[in-house]
Order: sequence, then structure tokens, then C-alpha cells
Amino acid sequence: MTRNIRSNFSRILPGLILCLLVSIAAYALEHIEAHYFGRAWLESIVLAILIGAAVRSLFSLSGRYHAGIQFSSKMILEIAIVLLGASISAEAVMQAGPALIGGIAGVVMLSIGISYSIGRLMRLSHRMAVLVACGNSICGNSAIAATAPVIGASSDDVASSIAFTAVLGVVVVLCLPLLVPLLNMSAAQYGILAGLTVYAVPQVLAATAPVAALSVQIGTLVKLVRVLMLGPVIVTIGVIGAKSGGARPKLSQMVPWFIIGFLGMMALRSLSLIPQVVLTPLHEGSTALTVIAMAGLGLGVDVRTVVKAGGRVTLTAVFSLLALGAISLTLIAMLGVA
Repeated sequence: MTRNIRSNFSRILPGLILCLLVSIAAYALEHIEAHYFGRAWLESIVLAILIGAAVRSLFSLSGRYHAGIQFSSKMILEIAIVLLGASISAEAVMQAGPALIGGIAGVVMLSIGISYSIGRLMRLSHRMAVLVACGNSICGNSAIAATAPVIGASSDDVASSIAFTAVLGVVVVLCLPLLVPLLNMSAAQYGILAGLTVYAVPQVLAATAPVAALSVQIGTLVKLVRVLMLGPVIVTIGVIGAKSGGARPKLSQMVPWFIIGFLGMMALRSLSLIPQVVLTPLHEGSTALTVIAMAGLGLGVDVRTVVKAGGRVTLTAVFSLLALGAISLTLIAMLGVA
């Protein structure tokens, strides 16, 4: 067993070190920005993505780095999300109200229908259209990975679908904060918008951190409710597609472990079982791990994959994302969020 642990550690170490180096560079650039301009226009979370993507696109990384990069962008970010749960109490969930929670479910279902229709109009296959719709409407790669075996999608379909979430997801993270001054949005409004439109939970952190702490909390909460929709959606798809030879979805696909961990930490915070003195270190630890995860995310993105994904898939993803944004802004207006 000890030998296996050493072997696994040796396997992930090169990529993990690379992610740490990218993270250090991101923190250094943030410090330089703050020193020369009085504030950091691009925070370390965003810089880690940009630096990582630049390294991946400009240099040919050997296979020895892949395991560590994947570990950083998956396991480390999931641990960061669990720790983030300590900063949110059940009171915040109750304040969100049933109208917002119901609205999130409505946005997801409507977005899936619209995205699927766009995909079919773009002459994508049924399976590809379903993958793009679920990835766009719920949680990007995780939704695609969970949906693929249920509908019997091929590896080529999965690869093409994931390609757009990798690149387009980063573009959304970088561009979405620009809507705050453009639309004169409050921190709460922007948090809801980010939670409803950004693909992955860690990307929500990257998109909201430059705006406000309230945006981070609300955006994460909304996003997690949106992720929880994966279970009902996958079950529905599984029931509909059972006659077509699809596989039954696993519980781990419907409810990822880090969501349970996040909810557990949130429960501990709500019951005052987490000492006040450790809340700040937990938050800072979550942020540091998120930066490392963003470095891994960036190192996993090659902008050239957009070309490989194909024009129809890319256009479907873009139009679907614009539709999701319009639906989300409509919900915010209907709820009267200040």
C-alpha cells in the first residue's frame, strides 16, 4: 500500500509542481499590479488561468505533467469547494428563498430545451445536442461526463463537447465581470448571474472574486443549486433513454462528493460547530487551493481545441450561452433582486 502511495505521488508530482509555479507567478503578478497601479485589476485566480493557458498553448507539455495537472484541476478544486462551505450558513440559503431556488430549476430546464433545439438546428446529432445542452445548462464537463454513458455517447462526441467548455468557460470567466458596470449590476445581481451562467463551480469563484465577497457567496450558492439539478436531469434522461441501450446513472454522477462535503461544512457553520477562529484560515485556504486549481484548469486548456471541436459545436455552445444569459437576466428582473 505504501508503495502504491509513493507511486501515485511520484506520478502527480511534476504536474503539481508546475501548477504551484503557475500559482506563485499569478500571486506575484497580482502583487506587482497592486504595487504599481494601486489595485489588482486581474486577481490571482484569473491570472492563474491565463498563465496556465498560455503555458499550455505555447509549449508542448509532456505526458508526465498530465496526472498532476488533472489532480490539481479536479481533486484540489473539489477540496477548495468543500472548505468554501464553511463561509456560507443555512441562513443565506433561507434568505435566497423558494422563488430563487425554483427559478434556478426553471432556468436549467428551459436552457436545456433551448440549447438542444439550437443544436438540432445546427444539425448536430441527437447525442451531441444532448451533451452540449446539459454541459451548457448545468455544470460543463461534469454534466457531459455524467450524461455521456447514459445516452451511449461516443468518445469523439464527449471530446468535442468538452473542448468548448474548456475554452468557452475561460472566456466567460474573463468577460462576465465586464457586465457589472455595463448593466449597472449590484453584487447580489451579479452573483446570481454568474451562478446561473458560468460552467463550473471553481470558475464561479474566479468570475465573482474580482467583484465582491457577496457575489462569491451568492454565486457559489446559486451554482451549487444548479449543480444539484444534475441528479434529476440525469435520472430523467436515463429513464427516457433506457430503451435505447443507455446505462443507468450512478449516484456519484448525480451528486458529486464535494457537493455533499460543501453542504456538510455549511451545516457545521450553521450549527456554530466550527470555531470562529478557524473560519478565516479555512477561507484563505480555500482561496489558495482555488488558485492552484485554476492553474491546473488553465494548463488543461489549449485554445487550439476550439478548431478541433468544429464550427457547429462552437456556434451551438455560443448561442446556447447567450440564451442562458438572457434567461438568467430575465429571472433576476422577475425576482426584483436589488
